[in-house]
Amino acid sequence: MSKTFRPWKIDEPLLLPAMVQDFVAADHLARFVLSLVRGEIDLAAITASYDSDRGQPPFDPVMMTALLLYSYCCGIYASRRIAKACRERVDFMSIVGFDAPDFRTVSEFRRRHLKALGALFRQILQLCETAGLVKLGHVALDGTKIKANASKHKAMSYERMEKRAAELEAEVAKWLAVAEATDAAEDKLYGADKTGEEMPDWVADKKRRAERIRKAKAELEAEAKASAEAKLKAAAEAQRQREAEGRKKSGRQAAPPSTTPDPKAQKNFTDPQSRIMKSKDGFVQAYNAQIAVDSQAQIIVAQDVTQSAVDSGQLVPMTDAIETNLGRKPEQLSADAGYCSEANLEALENRGIDGYVATGRARDAVDDKGSDDDDVPGAPNPVSGSKPQAEPKPAAAPTRVEAMRAKLKAGGHASPYRLRKQLPEPVFGQIKQARGFRQFLLRGFDNIRAEWAIVCTAHNLLKLAQGWTLSAARLQAT
Repeated sequence: MSKTFRPWKIDEPLLLPAMVQDFVAADHLARFVLSLVRGEIDLAAITASYDSDRGQPPFDPVMMTALLLYSYCCGIYASRRIAKACRERVDFMSIVGFDAPDFRTVSEFRRRHLKALGALFRQILQLCETAGLVKLGHVALDGTKIKANASKHKAMSYERMEKRAAELEAEVAKWLAVAEATDAAEDKLYGADKTGEEMPDWVADKKRRAERIRKAKAELEAEAKASAEAKLKAAAEAQRQREAEGRKKSGRQAAPPSTTPDPKAQKNFTDPQSRIMKSKDGFVQAYNAQIAVDSQAQIIVAQDVTQSAVDSGQLVPMTDAIETNLGRKPEQLSADAGYCSEANLEALENRGIDGYVATGRARDAVDDKGSDDDDVPGAPNPVSGSKPQAEPKPAAAPTRVEAMRAKLKAGGHASPYRLRKQLPEPVFGQIKQARGFRQFLLRGFDNIRAEWAIVCTAHNLLKLAQGWTLSAARLQAT
Protein backbone atom coordinates (compact mmCIF):
# COMPACT_ATOMS: atom_id res chain seq x y z
CA MET A 1 0.00 0.00 0.00
CA SER A 2 1.46 3.35 -1.01
CA LYS A 3 2.15 5.88 1.68
CA THR A 4 0.25 9.16 1.46
CA PHE A 5 2.13 12.38 2.26
CA ARG A 6 0.20 15.23 3.83
CA PRO A 7 0.96 18.57 2.14
CA TRP A 8 2.64 21.21 4.31
CA LYS A 9 0.45 24.19 5.18
CA ILE A 10 1.87 27.66 5.02
CA ASP A 11 0.66 28.56 8.53
CA GLU A 12 2.42 25.59 10.17
CA PRO A 13 5.60 26.43 12.11
CA LEU A 14 8.89 24.95 10.94
CA LEU A 15 10.57 22.49 13.30
CA LEU A 16 13.88 24.25 13.99
CA PRO A 17 16.58 23.42 16.53
CA ALA A 18 16.38 25.13 19.88
CA MET A 19 19.56 27.04 19.02
CA VAL A 20 21.18 27.70 15.70
CA GLN A 21 24.46 26.37 17.17
CA ASP A 22 22.77 22.95 17.26
CA PHE A 23 23.49 22.73 13.54
CA VAL A 24 26.97 21.53 14.49
CA ALA A 25 28.35 19.24 17.18
CA ALA A 26 29.27 20.57 20.60
CA ASP A 27 33.00 20.18 19.91
CA HIS A 28 32.90 21.70 16.42
CA LEU A 29 35.47 24.36 15.51
CA ALA A 30 32.71 26.87 14.65
CA ARG A 31 31.36 26.72 18.20
CA PHE A 32 34.84 27.00 19.64
CA VAL A 33 35.69 30.11 17.58
CA LEU A 34 32.40 31.82 18.38
CA SER A 35 32.62 31.15 22.12
CA LEU A 36 36.28 32.23 22.19
CA VAL A 37 35.56 35.51 20.42
CA ARG A 38 32.60 36.20 22.70
CA GLY A 39 34.24 35.40 26.00
CA GLU A 40 38.04 35.49 25.76
CA ILE A 41 39.03 38.18 23.25
CA ASP A 42 38.93 41.94 23.80
CA LEU A 43 37.23 43.50 20.77
CA ALA A 44 37.02 47.04 22.15
CA ALA A 45 39.00 48.41 19.19
CA ILE A 46 36.26 47.10 16.87
CA THR A 47 33.07 47.49 18.90
CA ALA A 48 33.88 51.05 20.00
CA SER A 49 33.21 52.31 16.47
CA TYR A 50 29.57 51.15 16.67
CA ASP A 51 28.44 53.25 19.64
CA SER A 52 26.36 55.63 17.55
CA ASP A 53 22.58 55.07 17.55
CA ARG A 54 22.07 56.72 14.19
CA GLY A 55 21.48 54.76 11.03
CA GLN A 56 20.55 51.12 10.52
CA PRO A 57 21.86 48.74 13.20
CA PRO A 58 24.97 46.97 11.85
CA PHE A 59 25.73 43.28 11.88
CA ASP A 60 27.03 42.23 15.28
CA PRO A 61 30.78 43.01 15.16
CA VAL A 62 31.49 40.06 17.47
CA MET A 63 29.73 37.74 15.04
CA MET A 64 31.51 39.28 12.05
CA THR A 65 34.88 38.85 13.75
CA ALA A 66 34.13 35.21 14.53
CA LEU A 67 32.96 34.71 10.93
CA LEU A 68 36.18 36.09 9.46
CA LEU A 69 38.43 34.11 11.80
CA TYR A 70 36.50 30.90 11.16
CA SER A 71 36.62 31.53 7.39
CA TYR A 72 40.40 31.90 7.48
CA CYS A 73 40.63 28.70 9.55
CA CYS A 74 38.69 26.93 6.78
CA GLY A 75 40.86 28.37 4.00
CA ILE A 76 38.12 30.65 2.66
CA TYR A 77 39.39 34.20 2.14
CA ALA A 78 37.36 35.90 -0.63
CA SER A 79 34.31 37.84 0.59
CA ARG A 80 32.04 36.33 -2.06
CA ARG A 81 32.98 32.79 -1.04
CA ILE A 82 32.44 33.66 2.62
CA ALA A 83 28.98 35.09 1.89
CA LYS A 84 28.10 32.00 -0.18
CA ALA A 85 29.18 29.69 2.65
CA CYS A 86 26.92 31.63 5.05
CA ARG A 87 23.95 30.72 2.85
CA GLU A 88 24.88 27.11 2.08
CA ARG A 89 26.96 25.60 4.90
CA VAL A 90 25.53 24.74 8.27
CA ASP A 91 28.82 25.39 10.10
CA PHE A 92 28.78 28.98 8.83
CA MET A 93 25.05 29.25 9.61
CA SER A 94 25.81 28.27 13.21
CA ILE A 95 27.78 31.53 13.44
CA VAL A 96 25.60 33.95 11.44
CA GLY A 97 22.22 32.28 12.06
CA PHE A 98 19.64 33.04 9.39
CA ASP A 99 20.91 36.57 8.81
CA ALA A 100 23.73 35.97 6.34
CA PRO A 101 25.73 39.10 5.51
CA ASP A 102 26.22 40.23 1.93
CA PHE A 103 29.71 39.90 0.44
CA ARG A 104 30.02 43.69 0.40
CA THR A 105 29.34 43.73 4.14
CA VAL A 106 32.06 41.13 4.73
CA SER A 107 34.54 42.98 2.53
CA GLU A 108 33.79 46.37 4.11
CA PHE A 109 34.06 44.98 7.67
CA ARG A 110 37.47 43.50 6.89
CA ARG A 111 38.65 46.70 5.19
CA ARG A 112 37.38 48.93 8.00
CA HIS A 113 38.85 46.88 10.86
CA LEU A 114 41.87 45.35 9.11
CA LYS A 115 44.40 46.77 11.56
CA ALA A 116 42.37 45.71 14.62
CA LEU A 117 41.85 42.22 13.20
CA GLY A 118 45.59 41.87 12.62
CA ALA A 119 46.23 42.96 16.22
CA LEU A 120 44.25 39.92 17.47
CA PHE A 121 47.37 37.83 16.74
CA ARG A 122 48.92 38.76 20.09
CA GLN A 123 45.75 37.97 22.08
CA ILE A 124 45.39 34.52 20.52
CA LEU A 125 49.12 33.89 21.03
CA GLN A 126 48.84 34.74 24.74
CA LEU A 127 45.88 32.36 25.04
CA CYS A 128 48.05 29.65 23.46
CA GLU A 129 50.72 30.35 26.06
CA THR A 130 48.13 30.16 28.85
CA ALA A 131 46.97 26.80 27.47
CA GLY A 132 50.54 25.48 27.71
CA LEU A 133 51.14 25.38 23.95
CA VAL A 134 54.11 27.78 24.02
CA LYS A 135 57.31 27.07 25.95
CA LEU A 136 59.95 29.11 24.04
CA GLY A 137 62.45 26.32 24.60
CA HIS A 138 63.32 26.32 20.90
CA VAL A 139 62.07 28.68 18.19
CA ALA A 140 62.82 28.44 14.47
CA LEU A 141 62.67 31.25 11.91
CA ASP A 142 61.91 31.04 8.21
CA GLY A 143 60.44 33.05 5.38
CA THR A 144 58.43 32.27 2.28
CA LYS A 145 57.54 34.20 -0.84
CA ILE A 146 53.80 34.78 -1.22
CA LYS A 147 52.49 36.29 -4.44
CA ALA A 148 51.16 39.82 -4.36
CA ASN A 149 47.81 40.73 -5.87
CA ALA A 150 49.62 42.00 -8.95
CA SER A 151 51.17 40.62 -12.11
CA LYS A 152 54.91 40.82 -12.65
CA HIS A 153 54.11 41.78 -16.25
CA LYS A 154 52.67 45.06 -14.94
CA ALA A 155 56.13 46.09 -13.76
CA MET A 156 58.60 48.24 -15.69
CA SER A 157 62.32 48.76 -15.26
CA TYR A 158 63.82 52.19 -14.56
CA GLU A 159 65.69 52.05 -17.88
CA ARG A 160 62.48 51.37 -19.80
CA MET A 161 60.44 54.00 -17.90
CA GLU A 162 62.17 57.03 -19.45
CA LYS A 163 61.94 55.60 -22.96
CA ARG A 164 58.31 54.51 -22.69
CA ALA A 165 57.13 57.73 -21.03
CA ALA A 166 58.74 59.73 -23.82
CA GLU A 167 57.07 57.52 -26.45
CA LEU A 168 53.62 57.97 -24.91
CA GLU A 169 54.06 61.71 -24.50
CA ALA A 170 55.24 61.96 -28.12
CA GLU A 171 52.13 60.10 -29.31
CA VAL A 172 49.86 62.45 -27.37
CA ALA A 173 51.73 65.54 -28.60
CA LYS A 174 51.55 64.31 -32.18
CA TRP A 175 47.80 63.79 -31.97
CA LEU A 176 47.23 67.22 -30.42
CA ALA A 177 49.30 68.87 -33.15
CA VAL A 178 47.27 67.15 -35.84
CA ALA A 179 44.04 68.09 -34.07
CA GLU A 180 45.02 71.75 -33.92
CA ALA A 181 45.90 71.83 -37.62
CA THR A 182 42.60 70.27 -38.71
CA ASP A 183 40.01 72.10 -36.57
CA ALA A 184 37.70 72.80 -39.50
CA ALA A 185 37.66 69.19 -40.66
CA GLU A 186 37.01 67.97 -37.14
CA ASP A 187 34.05 70.34 -36.74
CA LYS A 188 32.46 68.65 -39.74
CA LEU A 189 33.48 65.18 -38.50
CA TYR A 190 32.29 65.55 -34.89
CA GLY A 191 29.21 67.70 -35.58
CA ALA A 192 28.00 71.09 -34.48
CA ASP A 193 27.35 70.02 -30.88
CA LYS A 194 31.04 69.19 -30.29
CA THR A 195 33.94 71.60 -30.18
CA GLY A 196 36.35 69.19 -31.81
CA GLU A 197 38.75 69.57 -28.92
CA GLU A 198 37.66 66.47 -26.98
CA MET A 199 40.45 63.96 -26.64
CA PRO A 200 39.63 60.34 -27.53
CA ASP A 201 39.78 57.81 -24.71
CA TRP A 202 42.96 56.25 -26.02
CA VAL A 203 44.75 59.60 -25.85
CA ALA A 204 43.64 60.18 -22.26
CA ASP A 205 44.69 56.68 -21.27
CA LYS A 206 48.15 57.08 -22.73
CA LYS A 207 48.50 60.46 -21.09
CA ARG A 208 47.52 59.02 -17.70
CA ARG A 209 49.88 56.07 -18.20
CA ALA A 210 52.74 58.41 -19.00
CA GLU A 211 51.99 60.31 -15.78
CA ARG A 212 52.02 57.07 -13.78
CA ILE A 213 55.33 56.05 -15.34
CA ARG A 214 56.86 59.42 -14.46
CA LYS A 215 55.57 59.04 -10.89
CA ALA A 216 57.01 55.50 -10.58
CA LYS A 217 60.33 56.75 -12.00
CA ALA A 218 60.46 59.51 -9.38
CA GLU A 219 59.72 56.96 -6.63
CA LEU A 220 62.61 54.76 -7.75
CA GLU A 221 64.92 57.78 -7.75
CA ALA A 222 63.78 58.75 -4.24
CA GLU A 223 64.28 55.18 -2.99
CA ALA A 224 67.79 55.03 -4.49
CA LYS A 225 68.72 58.34 -2.88
CA ALA A 226 67.36 57.27 0.52
CA SER A 227 69.22 53.94 0.30
CA ALA A 228 72.49 55.69 -0.56
CA GLU A 229 72.08 58.09 2.36
CA ALA A 230 71.39 55.18 4.74
CA LYS A 231 74.50 53.32 3.54
CA LEU A 232 76.66 56.42 3.95
CA LYS A 233 75.30 56.96 7.47
CA ALA A 234 75.96 53.31 8.41
CA ALA A 235 79.49 53.48 6.99
CA ALA A 236 80.22 56.68 8.91
CA GLU A 237 78.94 55.13 12.13
CA ALA A 238 81.09 52.02 11.57
CA GLN A 239 84.12 54.23 10.92
CA ARG A 240 83.53 56.17 14.15
CA GLN A 241 83.27 52.90 16.08
CA ARG A 242 86.53 51.61 14.55
CA GLU A 243 88.30 54.85 15.40
CA ALA A 244 87.01 54.69 18.99
CA GLU A 245 88.34 51.12 19.28
CA GLY A 246 91.65 52.00 17.63
CA ARG A 247 91.09 49.73 14.65
CA LYS A 248 91.69 50.36 10.98
CA LYS A 249 89.63 49.10 8.08
CA SER A 250 91.65 46.81 5.84
CA GLY A 251 91.29 46.49 2.10
CA ARG A 252 90.51 48.92 -0.66
CA GLN A 253 88.23 51.88 0.01
CA ALA A 254 84.71 51.09 -1.20
CA ALA A 255 83.13 53.28 -3.84
CA PRO A 256 80.39 55.60 -2.54
CA PRO A 257 76.84 54.25 -3.06
CA SER A 258 75.05 55.49 -6.15
CA THR A 259 72.14 57.88 -5.72
CA THR A 260 70.63 56.89 -9.09
CA PRO A 261 68.51 53.75 -9.48
CA ASP A 262 69.87 50.63 -11.11
CA PRO A 263 68.65 50.56 -14.74
CA LYS A 264 67.04 47.16 -14.06
CA ALA A 265 65.25 48.28 -10.85
CA GLN A 266 61.51 47.75 -11.33
CA LYS A 267 58.28 49.28 -10.08
CA ASN A 268 54.88 47.58 -10.36
CA PHE A 269 51.88 49.70 -11.36
CA THR A 270 49.22 47.46 -9.79
CA ASP A 271 50.85 47.13 -6.35
CA PRO A 272 53.87 49.47 -6.33
CA GLN A 273 55.01 48.27 -2.91
CA SER A 274 55.39 44.63 -3.98
CA ARG A 275 58.71 43.41 -5.39
CA ILE A 276 60.01 40.92 -7.97
CA MET A 277 61.37 37.97 -5.96
CA LYS A 278 62.83 34.62 -6.85
CA SER A 279 60.88 31.61 -5.58
CA LYS A 280 60.60 27.90 -6.37
CA ASP A 281 58.18 28.87 -9.16
CA GLY A 282 60.64 31.30 -10.73
CA PHE A 283 60.46 35.07 -10.47
CA VAL A 284 57.16 36.32 -9.04
CA GLN A 285 55.67 39.62 -7.91
CA ALA A 286 55.55 38.96 -4.19
CA TYR A 287 56.20 39.81 -0.56
CA ASN A 288 58.46 37.92 1.86
CA ALA A 289 56.34 36.55 4.73
CA GLN A 290 58.20 35.74 7.96
CA ILE A 291 57.26 33.52 10.92
CA ALA A 292 58.89 32.28 14.13
CA VAL A 293 57.50 28.92 15.30
CA ASP A 294 57.72 27.46 18.80
CA SER A 295 58.70 23.79 19.10
CA GLN A 296 56.06 22.83 21.66
CA ALA A 297 53.01 22.78 19.36
CA GLN A 298 54.05 24.65 16.18
CA ILE A 299 52.55 27.91 17.43
CA ILE A 300 53.58 31.03 15.50
CA VAL A 301 55.10 33.30 18.17
CA ALA A 302 56.08 36.16 15.83
CA GLN A 303 55.20 37.12 12.27
CA ASP A 304 55.77 39.93 9.81
CA VAL A 305 56.07 40.73 6.11
CA THR A 306 58.99 42.41 4.38
CA GLN A 307 59.56 43.85 0.93
CA SER A 308 63.11 42.48 0.89
CA ALA A 309 63.74 39.22 -0.93
CA VAL A 310 66.56 38.27 1.48
CA ASP A 311 66.02 37.13 5.07
CA SER A 312 69.20 38.36 6.74
CA GLY A 313 67.69 41.63 7.92
CA GLN A 314 64.77 39.92 9.67
CA LEU A 315 66.48 37.84 12.37
CA VAL A 316 66.84 40.66 14.90
CA PRO A 317 63.35 42.20 14.38
CA MET A 318 61.67 38.78 14.58
CA THR A 319 63.64 37.81 17.69
CA ASP A 320 62.70 41.06 19.40
CA ALA A 321 59.06 40.59 18.31
CA ILE A 322 58.94 37.31 20.25
CA GLU A 323 59.87 39.14 23.45
CA THR A 324 57.39 41.92 22.64
CA ASN A 325 54.56 39.42 22.15
CA LEU A 326 55.27 37.16 25.14
CA GLY A 327 57.46 39.20 27.47
CA ARG A 328 60.43 36.82 27.38
CA LYS A 329 63.12 35.58 25.02
CA PRO A 330 63.43 32.05 23.62
CA GLU A 331 66.19 29.87 25.04
CA GLN A 332 67.26 28.54 21.62
CA LEU A 333 66.73 29.83 18.10
CA SER A 334 67.47 28.16 14.77
CA ALA A 335 67.40 29.54 11.23
CA ASP A 336 68.66 28.68 7.77
CA ALA A 337 71.68 30.15 6.02
CA GLY A 338 69.69 33.12 4.75
CA TYR A 339 69.80 34.60 8.26
CA CYS A 340 73.52 34.00 8.83
CA SER A 341 75.82 36.99 9.28
CA GLU A 342 78.37 38.17 11.81
CA ALA A 343 76.00 40.93 12.96
CA ASN A 344 73.07 38.53 13.46
CA LEU A 345 75.14 36.00 15.40
CA GLU A 346 76.49 38.82 17.57
CA ALA A 347 72.92 40.01 18.22
CA LEU A 348 71.93 36.53 19.44
CA GLU A 349 74.94 36.48 21.77
CA ASN A 350 74.06 39.90 23.18
CA ARG A 351 70.51 38.72 23.89
CA GLY A 352 71.69 35.55 25.62
CA ILE A 353 70.02 33.25 23.07
CA ASP A 354 71.60 29.94 22.12
CA GLY A 355 71.69 30.22 18.32
CA TYR A 356 71.82 27.49 15.68
CA VAL A 357 72.09 29.23 12.31
CA ALA A 358 73.22 27.38 9.19
CA THR A 359 76.33 28.77 7.54
CA GLY A 360 75.78 27.05 4.20
CA ARG A 361 73.50 24.55 2.53
CA ALA A 362 71.23 22.73 4.96
CA ARG A 363 72.50 19.25 4.04
CA ASP A 364 76.07 20.37 4.75
CA ALA A 365 75.26 22.10 8.04
CA VAL A 366 75.41 18.90 10.10
CA ASP A 367 77.36 16.74 7.66
CA ASP A 368 79.88 14.69 9.61
CA LYS A 369 82.24 14.46 6.65
CA GLY A 370 82.47 18.07 5.62
CA SER A 371 85.10 19.46 3.30
CA ASP A 372 88.64 20.47 3.94
CA ASP A 373 87.91 24.16 3.71
CA ASP A 374 85.22 23.81 6.40
CA ASP A 375 87.69 22.50 9.01
CA VAL A 376 88.30 24.82 11.92
CA PRO A 377 91.79 24.85 13.48
CA GLY A 378 91.77 22.77 16.64
CA ALA A 379 88.50 20.94 15.89
CA PRO A 380 88.48 17.10 15.97
CA ASN A 381 88.69 15.32 12.65
CA PRO A 382 85.25 13.65 12.20
CA VAL A 383 86.72 10.78 10.17
CA SER A 384 89.75 9.74 12.20
CA GLY A 385 88.67 11.21 15.52
CA SER A 386 92.13 12.73 16.01
CA LYS A 387 92.95 16.39 16.21
CA PRO A 388 94.64 17.92 13.20
CA GLN A 389 97.92 19.68 13.69
CA ALA A 390 97.07 23.10 15.05
CA GLU A 391 99.02 26.12 13.96
CA PRO A 392 101.39 27.43 16.62
CA LYS A 393 99.84 30.88 16.69
CA PRO A 394 96.67 31.44 14.68
CA ALA A 395 96.58 34.73 12.86
CA ALA A 396 93.19 35.62 14.31
CA ALA A 397 90.42 34.15 16.42
CA PRO A 398 87.67 32.31 14.49
CA THR A 399 84.86 34.51 13.34
CA ARG A 400 81.35 33.95 14.69
CA VAL A 401 80.36 32.31 11.42
CA GLU A 402 83.31 29.87 11.67
CA ALA A 403 82.47 29.16 15.30
CA MET A 404 78.83 28.49 14.36
CA ARG A 405 79.95 26.09 11.61
CA ALA A 406 82.05 24.17 14.12
CA LYS A 407 79.17 24.18 16.64
CA LEU A 408 76.73 22.64 14.18
CA LYS A 409 79.24 19.99 13.09
CA ALA A 410 80.06 19.10 16.66
CA GLY A 411 76.38 18.48 17.40
CA GLY A 412 75.88 16.40 14.28
CA HIS A 413 72.38 15.09 13.65
CA ALA A 414 71.54 15.36 17.36
CA SER A 415 71.99 19.14 17.22
CA PRO A 416 68.90 21.29 17.98
CA TYR A 417 69.41 22.65 14.47
CA ARG A 418 67.46 19.62 13.22
CA LEU A 419 64.29 21.30 14.56
CA ARG A 420 64.57 24.06 11.97
CA LYS A 421 62.94 22.01 9.21
CA GLN A 422 60.43 20.43 11.59
CA LEU A 423 58.87 23.73 12.67
CA PRO A 424 58.35 26.54 10.14
CA GLU A 425 58.23 24.46 6.96
CA PRO A 426 55.24 22.30 8.06
CA VAL A 427 53.48 25.50 9.16
CA PHE A 428 54.00 27.04 5.73
CA GLY A 429 52.68 23.80 4.24
CA GLN A 430 49.54 23.99 6.38
CA ILE A 431 48.96 27.63 5.42
CA LYS A 432 49.77 27.43 1.71
CA GLN A 433 48.77 23.87 0.84
CA ALA A 434 46.13 22.72 3.34
CA ARG A 435 44.37 26.11 3.60
CA GLY A 436 45.28 27.34 0.13
CA PHE A 437 46.72 30.75 1.02
CA ARG A 438 49.21 31.28 -1.83
CA GLN A 439 48.41 34.87 -2.79
CA PHE A 440 47.48 37.99 -0.87
CA LEU A 441 44.04 39.44 -1.57
CA LEU A 442 44.87 43.01 -0.59
CA ARG A 443 47.35 45.52 -1.94
CA GLY A 444 49.71 47.91 -0.20
CA PHE A 445 52.37 47.05 2.37
CA ASP A 446 50.36 48.00 5.48
CA ASN A 447 47.33 46.01 4.30
CA ILE A 448 49.52 43.02 3.47
CA ARG A 449 51.06 43.00 6.97
CA ALA A 450 47.61 43.00 8.57
CA GLU A 451 46.35 40.28 6.22
CA TRP A 452 49.32 38.04 7.04
CA ALA A 453 48.70 38.63 10.76
CA ILE A 454 45.12 37.37 10.33
CA VAL A 455 46.36 34.27 8.49
CA CYS A 456 48.81 33.52 11.31
CA THR A 457 46.08 34.18 13.89
CA ALA A 458 43.89 31.56 12.19
CA HIS A 459 46.75 29.04 12.32
CA ASN A 460 47.23 29.59 16.06
CA LEU A 461 43.47 29.45 16.59
CA LEU A 462 43.35 25.99 15.02
CA LYS A 463 46.21 24.82 17.24
CA LEU A 464 44.48 26.31 20.27
CA ALA A 465 41.21 24.55 19.43
CA GLN A 466 43.05 21.24 19.06
CA GLY A 467 44.94 21.77 22.33
CA TRP A 468 41.80 22.58 24.29
CA THR A 469 39.95 19.62 22.78
CA LEU A 470 42.76 17.24 23.75
CA SER A 471 42.86 18.71 27.27
CA ALA A 472 39.11 18.17 27.66
CA ALA A 473 39.43 14.60 26.42
CA ARG A 474 42.16 13.88 28.93
CA LEU A 475 40.06 15.32 31.77
CA GLN A 476 37.09 13.12 30.77
CA ALA A 477 39.38 10.07 30.61
CA THR A 478 40.57 10.64 34.18
